[in-house]
Amino acid sequence: MTDLTKTTSRVETKDAASRNGELDDPRDLEVMEHVKGLLRFIGEDPEREGLLDTPRRVMLAMADHFHGYKEEPRDYLSRTFTEVEGYNELVLITDIELHSHCEHHMVPFVGKAHVGYIPDGKVVGLSKLARVVDAYAKRLQVQEKLTAQICDTIWDCLKPKGVAVILQCQHFCMCYRGVKKPGSWTTTSKLHGCFLESDASRLELMTLIGMKRNIG
Repeated sequence: MTDLTKTTSRVETKDAASRNGELDDPRDLEVMEHVKGLLRFIGEDPEREGLLDTPRRVMLAMADHFHGYKEEPRDYLSRTFTEVEGYNELVLITDIELHSHCEHHMVPFVGKAHVGYIPDGKVVGLSKLARVVDAYAKRLQVQEKLTAQICDTIWDCLKPKGVAVILQCQHFCMCYRGVKKPGSWTTTSKLHGCFLESDASRLELMTLIGMKRNIG
């Protein structure tokens, strides 16, 4: 059983237990008390009807939002394939949906990840690249660090000729609080290998991603 399966199973079991009045894990009860404290902080009454089940729901939501802490992203890249008829050109997945949380304010940032690599004799299942993105995104993050983690992991595990990761995200901490600029997007990139060394490889990457298209 993978860590992701274990985590999902634990959340589902906990959800079923709480519905049956069996939620008595001291850690869970402590978490729910903290949520009640936050409700009081914002001026709410955690004992009113509409909020009675909110602490449990928040706890379960947090387990889902941050399940990346229970995963090892490198595990997704451990199985590779060499029967690729000598293919050694760009493999690119664009517009991978990304949902994460800012580590400074614990509010969401959302957007797209574009992940490409040029294999050197072996490839990995396409879905595994998306899982690597998700495993790192489902943690408290800053976009710059998230970009580097995804790129460095693929580079270290697959040892390809080049890796490129580009993230385009909207940050709720910037769009809906503080400076309040809801139309702003943040773009970050990390390149390794031939994408750094070859103008042609970099141009092909950017052309296929369509970086000149309007975002939104």
